[in-house]
Amino acid sequence: MQNIFSNFSIIIFIPLVVGIITQLTKFILYSFRHGLQWQYVLTHGHMPSAHSAFAISVLITTAYVDGINSGAFVVAMALGFLILDDALRLRMYLGDQGRYLNMLVKNLVEESTLEKKDFPRLKERIGHHRSEVVVGLIYGIILTYLLLNLLS
Repeated sequence: MQNIFSNFSIIIFIPLVVGIITQLTKFILYSFRHGLQWQYVLTHGHMPSAHSAFAISVLITTAYVDGINSGAFVVAMALGFLILDDALRLRMYLGDQGRYLNMLVKNLVEESTLEKKDFPRLKERIGHHRSEVVVGLIYGIILTYLLLNLLS
């Protein structure tokens, strides 16, 4: 592979570009649904999953540069599984906890002299649905493929 990028910079550059493009896509889609709000540029959850796109891009570029028999590929695969598990399962649990705590605060405020302003509202939508992760994976695969072909 002869181009202006070294193998190391490809493994860093392509996944970052894929992650940024995916996050911008998510922001645009989110803005169409909920209106333009700049604080949602780095929103969590929603379609497509930038975590998934980034993780699959790291995996593919590592396989492309170092091969699937390398230690780097195994590490990239392990980290990819951890990222997908976090996006799908762990963050959904955090969202559930936020929802239940918000319900408890609401009931507590209604039944006491406490004021709602004393309790911050917790996020209830942190993780991804399966479809968001799948679209993120597809997005990551396609963008990584296009960028690898563009740079080689």
